[in-house]
Amino acid sequence: MLRSPFFYFIILLFLFSCEEKKTVNTNTELIRKEALNLRNKGLENYDKQNFNTAFDEFYKSKQLYETLKYGVKKDSANIGYILIMMATIQQVNGDYYGSKETVTEALAYVKKNSVYTASIYNRLGVADKELSLYDDAIFYYKEAAKDFTDPVERQIPLSNIAAVYIQQKKYDNAIALLESLLNKKLLNKKDWAIYEAILIDNLGYAYFKKGMDEKGFGLMNEALQTRNEFEDTYRSIESYLHLADYYTQKDIKRSNKNALTAYNIATKLNSVDERLEALQILISNDHSAQNNQYVQKYFTLNDSIIKVRNNFKNKFAKIKYDAKKEKDENAKLRLEKAENLLSLQKATYLRIVFIIVFIFLVILIAILIRYYKNKNRAIEFKTSYNTETRIAKKIHDELANDVFHVIAFAESQPLSTESTKENLLQKLDDIYGRVRGISRENNKIDTGTDFIKSLKDMLSTYNTSERNIMVTNLESIHWESIDEIKKITISRVLQELMVNMKKHSEANLVVIKFESDTKSIVINYNDNGKGCEKTLMIKNGLQNMETRIQAVKGTIDFDTEPGKGFRAKIVMPK
Repeated sequence: MLRSPFFYFIILLFLFSCEEKKTVNTNTELIRKEALNLRNKGLENYDKQNFNTAFDEFYKSKQLYETLKYGVKKDSANIGYILIMMATIQQVNGDYYGSKETVTEALAYVKKNSVYTASIYNRLGVADKELSLYDDAIFYYKEAAKDFTDPVERQIPLSNIAAVYIQQKKYDNAIALLESLLNKKLLNKKDWAIYEAILIDNLGYAYFKKGMDEKGFGLMNEALQTRNEFEDTYRSIESYLHLADYYTQKDIKRSNKNALTAYNIATKLNSVDERLEALQILISNDHSAQNNQYVQKYFTLNDSIIKVRNNFKNKFAKIKYDAKKEKDENAKLRLEKAENLLSLQKATYLRIVFIIVFIFLVILIAILIRYYKNKNRAIEFKTSYNTETRIAKKIHDELANDVFHVIAFAESQPLSTESTKENLLQKLDDIYGRVRGISRENNKIDTGTDFIKSLKDMLSTYNTSERNIMVTNLESIHWESIDEIKKITISRVLQELMVNMKKHSEANLVVIKFESDTKSIVINYNDNGKGCEKTLMIKNGLQNMETRIQAVKGTIDFDTEPGKGFRAKIVMPK
């Protein structure tokens, strides 16, 4: 289609006015892409336990996201997630106060009462537990449980509360909570068995600490067997440590055996805190010659951990300092650049305002033209509808006259003959049926508050003892917001579909399903009739339907095969 020079002139002006905005958008997307790339690299290094590198990449990613001006919600969520990961790294390395500061900052970037806030509260609970702030830890764990929508995820902070109760020596509270959690089997067999072992082990330990040694030992031993069965090696460390504690007052040899097993597994998995705990048990058992060996290992390992964690804290502080310094320098450079561009921007303001006003006027004119075209089309359609109504009335009157003449004829004929009587009645019934059918197909449609009832009544007339018409979701459409012309179109098209079905389909089941979204209404028609080849479909009725639907900017698609029924899909804008 040829376009006028005026059209291209408008396009050029529009592109020119948007040039600066496109540059901004391009830069924004480049920054967002780099920020996402740094975040993903941070996750990869976190999985590899390269915590220094991961923390640095996370922090740089956070800074880039903070510079963005577009996509605020999505970018804010990324910042919140990054801060949670940074706090997790700090906790892994023993910086619990620093992790609380970091994770608290994340609250400003995430949606309230979400999985993010749940993770934040859980991290705060972990930090306070390690800092022996047990009441605060319980408070945060409870807040986390409120925000987790997944019932499985909600179990995690609740089981953490039970562990805190054990630390507080509130064994009855721990037992009650753990037993309530054990009654909720929310996972598949394997995953539940692994999680259940955590609850059972802590429950057994609580019973043991309460003085119910036999019951506690049975549960702790059961948990260990489950962990070994499912090769849950890391969590088996806790089982061995609990059993080592259990045997300290009963059998020093077994206590040492369990503590050494825990120590060896923790060494293999590089679990430092568990190694220290195992050494503490071995030292407290104080079995002569080997005691000095365990004491030396404990102090060497503890000093090493203190040094490593202090280095991590210093590294974190340096990363934040260097990043802040770089950010300040970049801000200074951006300010200088902005000052240099200010004079140029002022020169372009008037031009941009002129272009915007010009484009607005062009769009307004286009809208007005379109409005009057649609208005005229609607008037034409309404006129056509009124004409159909008058034709229906005229046909009805003419047929009624035919009925009158037939009745007059019957009065002049001897009705004593049975065959004459039956023939006359058959003709009367046929004429009456024609009258009803023509009137029903062309009569006035109620488009007001009774539209749904009117539509149902029309469709129900095709229900027979051999044919079932099913209509679903009709009431779910907000018909009061649909204009009159479209309601008439829907009613007429469905009526033509039903007539087509009655004449050609031989169906005994028809399903009509209504659906809608923010922009359109969708009607799916299906029957189980005999169908036909698409090339052999009767076109007159179908073309009428297409014409009606196209008049209101809608579409209708037909699909049929021999022996597979007839289907139609109508899509009409609201």
